[in-house]
Amino acid sequence: MNEKILINHSFYETRVAALDDGITHELHYERANQKGLVSNIYLGKVLRVLPSMQSAFIDIGQEKSAFINISDLLESRFERYHLSNKKTPIEKILFPGQTLLVEVFKDGTGTKGPRVSNEINLAGRYLVYTPHNQHIGVSQRMEDVSTREMLRERITQLKDPSEKGGFIVRTNAEQATDEEILYDMRYLKRLWAYIQNKALHQPVPSLVHTELDLPHRVLRDLVSLNTQSIEVDNQSVCESMQKWANDFMPEIKDKIHFYSGNIPIFERYGIHKDIQSALSRRVDLPSGGYLIFDQTEAFTAIDVNTGGHVKSKDYHDVMFKTNIEAVTAIAQQLRIRNLGGIIIVDFIDMTSEKEKTMVLERLNQALKKDRNKTTVSDFSRLGLVEITRKRSRESLERLLCEPCPCCQARGSILTARSICYDIMREIQREALQFHPKEFRIIASQPVIDLLLDEESEHLALVSEEIGKPITLSVESSYSPDQFDIVLM
Repeated sequence: MNEKILINHSFYETRVAALDDGITHELHYERANQKGLVSNIYLGKVLRVLPSMQSAFIDIGQEKSAFINISDLLESRFERYHLSNKKTPIEKILFPGQTLLVEVFKDGTGTKGPRVSNEINLAGRYLVYTPHNQHIGVSQRMEDVSTREMLRERITQLKDPSEKGGFIVRTNAEQATDEEILYDMRYLKRLWAYIQNKALHQPVPSLVHTELDLPHRVLRDLVSLNTQSIEVDNQSVCESMQKWANDFMPEIKDKIHFYSGNIPIFERYGIHKDIQSALSRRVDLPSGGYLIFDQTEAFTAIDVNTGGHVKSKDYHDVMFKTNIEAVTAIAQQLRIRNLGGIIIVDFIDMTSEKEKTMVLERLNQALKKDRNKTTVSDFSRLGLVEITRKRSRESLERLLCEPCPCCQARGSILTARSICYDIMREIQREALQFHPKEFRIIASQPVIDLLLDEESEHLALVSEEIGKPITLSVESSYSPDQFDIVLM
């Protein structure tokens, strides 16, 4: 498999596309004004303990308080690990005003704050360090039992016997040398010592440790032996990634290249079409069928359809073929849309138990490529299949879109911020081909307001980069997602 990673970086937003054999399978965004909190470590203060829910709210210095459930407390997990019959209630563990070092494992969504745990996990290139747990685990994505046991034994032998923490072995550790693994161990232990020391001298609440930014997380988490190249369209980001790779992953340094083409990198590889498809309710299948995606607060529903009129004599074959095609598309779309939580799939009805088994086997096989943990249920009595997928960050639609004001929120449109970034990208693209005296943006009031306020610094940087003034004009008749760029 030929894997390629594309990174588009600007002042306001970083976008990443991961391609397998030319097909986009993952999209990642990080915005300067909306960075996620996952894997950040905070020194927090307990605000309220809720015995009825066995949960608590933690002030971590963010707008919304963090939420911790007893299942995410180190003390509760320790009891479960040792199969203890003792179950200490949360009100005996936490109390208001208590200081707690916590790690975010799920970003806040909607009205909910982030989810946190006081069981810290520090990710390296080959290992995840668990300073509070001596267990040696192996990534669940590594299915071969003999390989898992070999790696577990290898890490056990390399680990310092006096070390109080443990490690989870990541999939790429299989190809690493002992020296590389030992380097990872030392780096992670030094990082933990630094975090502990910093926490002793920080005010409460405060941020103690920040997760890597998106380009460097790509190197740590996305790059594999199959990755052929990593193309970056920003010189300074490219050099920073090469330096980081030289220090931590020297084997991939030569795969990182600066993209200097005149055509924007996402346009060059057709990624914009994939983004538009991932934001659409409908996804077409090769043989004429299609999928319909409906995302709600509680779950995501996926409906599989055959498409046009199907002759009765061909119906059985078309039905099964469409379901098989749907499996591949669903696995891809879950990753590219970053859908998490509960996903309900309504396949086209099948009466054959053998065919149902084949569909489930294909679905499980297709989901093995997913880095997020997934589970698949059997067909229910109503012919539905339930998929659960670990959610850590906002879905693509929730990140880029908002409820449409013109249809009573039954649909969605791009957010004003997303439109701002599309405008700035378009100006940067136009400036490569044309040389007007100035660029004038004509857009709706919410977009212009944002460009004059929160995005004014980014717009000024774009103007400085292209060496041309940018003026703004409100058009009251424009819909929220409509805009024009006039070359003056």
